[in-house]
Amino acid sequence: MKKKWFFVLCMLILLAVPGCRTGRKAPFISLKHDGNQIQAPVQEEEPLRVAVASITSARENIIYYDELLKFLGQRLQRPIQLVQRKTYAEVNDLVRAGAVDLAFICTYSYVLGEQEFGMELLVAPVINGEMTYHSYIIVRSDSGITNFLELRGKRFAFTDPISNSGRLYPLYLLHESGLTPESFFSRHIFTYGHDNSVRSVIERLVDGAAVDSLVFYYMADREPELFEDLLIIHKSPPFGIQPVVVRPGLDPSLKEFLRDFFLTLHEDEYGSQILAHLKFDRFMPQDKSAYDSIREIAQSLLR
Repeated sequence: MKKKWFFVLCMLILLAVPGCRTGRKAPFISLKHDGNQIQAPVQEEEPLRVAVASITSARENIIYYDELLKFLGQRLQRPIQLVQRKTYAEVNDLVRAGAVDLAFICTYSYVLGEQEFGMELLVAPVINGEMTYHSYIIVRSDSGITNFLELRGKRFAFTDPISNSGRLYPLYLLHESGLTPESFFSRHIFTYGHDNSVRSVIERLVDGAAVDSLVFYYMADREPELFEDLLIIHKSPPFGIQPVVVRPGLDPSLKEFLRDFFLTLHEDEYGSQILAHLKFDRFMPQDKSAYDSIREIAQSLLR
């Protein structure tokens, strides 16, 4: 008799806990009443994974984008997972693998990603009424250096191996004169942040650097005393501004939501405050042809 009751008890336990039979967590239903209805809890959504390429150092990136991503999460009603990597190539790899959904990247990163695996352009910012930026070659004003070719035999800072303003464009300048970094500079380094490159010149760690004009002026606005001793000795032609991109295969409805969020952000009172902190006017649609000049420079270096 005892064995019979033990068997019945085991069967009742198994029937009451279906998750034990399937290996899946049993669904939870709240019995909390709201009027006459029984409410089930809202299931937590999969986070939207966002990568921010290290155009500036990691600390500065977080300062720039924290408010924006928090507001996006509120509007989307999904958690936001911020992903950062040291190099632009690592961020491209995340987008390629589908490990992130949305990314703020540099221009040459986009050109390579679009070409190699179909990275999709979403929007781009407008800054001071423009959707362009420049590569600046900077030195200390007390260096006596007044043009790019006077950096021969000097120490130089590039930003990232696939940065347009921080490497591709200065490589192009060298290439046009039949030179290479190895033959021209006494030493060259990668700083992995335009702000790091600026500071490396200020602190005399290098004699010159190639930097993003937008980062240069953002830093100069915040710390003008640091820039009194800097000199811009070369300014590139304008390039299409750094874009916001999404991974290939992103759900079309989510992609449309994200596009609408960015394009209407300036119409929202709090959104406009966020844009002001970022020094952005607004976001606008951007055509891939805006980056043709970067494609042409990249092609010329292969010849």
